[in-house]
Amino acid sequence: MQYSHSKVESFKGCPYKYKLRYQDRLKTIPNQDANNALICGNTIHTGAEKDLLEALEFYKSNYYVLTDLHINEIIKFEYLIPKIKDLLTDINIYAQEYLINTKRFKGIVDLITRNQDGSVDVFDFKYSNAIEHYMESPQLHIYKYFLEQQGFKVRKLGFIFIPKISIRQKKEEDLYQFRKRLMTELQASEIQIAEVPYNSNKVVEFLDNIIDITEATEYPKNPTNLCGWCEYEEYCLKEIDYMLLPKNERRERKIDTNPDLWIYADSYVGKSTFIDQYDDLLFLNTDGNTDNTTSPVIRIMDKVWYEGRIQKKKFAWEFFIEAIEELEKKENDFKRVCIDLVEDMYEHCRLYTYDKLGIEHEQDAGFGKGWDMVRTEYLSAIKRLKNLGYQIIYISKEVVKEINLKNGAKLTTINPNINDKVANVLAGTVDLTVRAYMKDEDRFLQLEKKENVFGGGRFNFKVKKIPLDMKEFIKALEEAQQGVKTYSKMTEEVSAVDKEEEKPTRRRSKKEDAPVEDKKSEEPAAEETKDNASEEVNESKEETKEDNKSEENKEEDKPVEEPKEEEKPTHRRRRRKADEE
Repeated sequence: MQYSHSKVESFKGCPYKYKLRYQDRLKTIPNQDANNALICGNTIHTGAEKDLLEALEFYKSNYYVLTDLHINEIIKFEYLIPKIKDLLTDINIYAQEYLINTKRFKGIVDLITRNQDGSVDVFDFKYSNAIEHYMESPQLHIYKYFLEQQGFKVRKLGFIFIPKISIRQKKEEDLYQFRKRLMTELQASEIQIAEVPYNSNKVVEFLDNIIDITEATEYPKNPTNLCGWCEYEEYCLKEIDYMLLPKNERRERKIDTNPDLWIYADSYVGKSTFIDQYDDLLFLNTDGNTDNTTSPVIRIMDKVWYEGRIQKKKFAWEFFIEAIEELEKKENDFKRVCIDLVEDMYEHCRLYTYDKLGIEHEQDAGFGKGWDMVRTEYLSAIKRLKNLGYQIIYISKEVVKEINLKNGAKLTTINPNINDKVANVLAGTVDLTVRAYMKDEDRFLQLEKKENVFGGGRFNFKVKKIPLDMKEFIKALEEAQQGVKTYSKMTEEVSAVDKEEEKPTRRRSKKEDAPVEDKKSEEPAAEETKDNASEEVNESKEETKEDNKSEENKEEDKPVEEPKEEEKPTHRRRRRKADEE
């Protein structure tokens, strides 16, 4: 089995997290925060390897729609990435994003530079201010160990620290004033290069940890103050599973013309009428506008009645839960369930939760508690509905907002009419989020991804827009999936990790085993590295997320050991055992 630095660090930090991520392979709905450490870290790496335009395109592509907070992050990238490129201008670069892919280790080296004597220096970019924490990291030591096994002569190791400006807008500041202060902070910051003395004991510890992982039979939880940064926090500590995506198992792949869908539009565009073209559809309707649809409907609304002089009330949310319970029985022939409107359902959930808690507003339940309980109740019910196997469709109205660009110009954004954080989670539960709109008397469905229009999904559409018609929509779905490979569950049950083990390791040529002398002769290896790295970057760069988030717990008081020069690894028995693994 192959191990990476991030994989081993995950086990050391919390064995239970390691189990969820690497054994159970549980995936979560991506965090849509503008300063998401994984997205921002990979944006910096993309900028360093390629250019600013590609980096910004990568950053924007990870979000359903841009906000002022995203523009703030873009301002940072526009300042920092050219600084990184200037730093690399006069450096003799051998390779960037170099893939180490051996039988038992996989990692991506951000930057390898070539020296005149044929040796190389190895660097890793860190978008972080936690310099002392990273200086204790075994990452570069492990890279040196495995690179030298491939014939490299590594002279120096070092981190390139890109400063992370994390200031927030003050209450008394307007956006212009805040961004002016942000630029001042950026201009006062400096990129730092820190050399790391090689310590062979770090490699020994890494190999020992691999043995610990292979011998582990239990994976206990390790609650710390870092749990707040963990993607599995709510599932682990509260047993709330609405953020979990389906288990990562192979299934037969075929043309999908019935994707889980979220469609939103202004009033009277015809979104419900469009969805009504599906057969075997059940509407869970909240607004009573059912005159133009013919599919069966369950009205989700509050019910009030009197028993004598006593008023009784049943909340709309309770009717929604009862509908889910009936659907769970599978005593029906429906294939699709549509929530129309999904924002109204959230409001029903909010009022139900208020009554349950005896409060009138989220703030009355204490800091964050009320909001958290509403969101948990709502998204848990949505997850319960999704797990039933029906095609799930959400319908929403749209709302227009404005964000402020760096130059002061305003950009109009179009979003579903629901809380942004809830919207980001809902979008992660469907295959496609699209907007319908009218132009003159014609109605269209926008399939093109635009940074100012909330939307996106897993389909690479060939057209930007289509008429708001079900036949046209299915045709566009089929065209977007032309040429996809199909998989049989009988022949494709090998996991991604096992597949990597089956791949033959590339035999190095004599040129590669010898010290690096001619950059041109090495270019094919670098090209192969780029091809492989494009597939592996997400897994290997998971450590960006982990490491950036550990800033608040850096070991400031722990002294740094001064390693002896050219110290040889000890604990030979455990090394041999790790080699056998």
